[in-house]
Amino acid sequence: MAAISVLIGVLIIVVVGAICFWAIDRFAPDGRLAQLLKLLVVLVCLGAIVQRLLALTY
Repeated sequence: MAAISVLIGVLIIVVVGAICFWAIDRFAPDGRLAQLLKLLVVLVCLGAIVQRLLALTY
């Protein structure tokens, strides 16, 4: 049951990250700024996913 909860949490994180990517593409005026924001979104999403997976092991 815990694995399903973690899977749902990871899917929610991925969907929120995709929405952030869309918003950055839509509203960021500068390409360089957009790349930095996308990198930040990827790092935050990966951190959140790792946190969920580590919580599963303990």
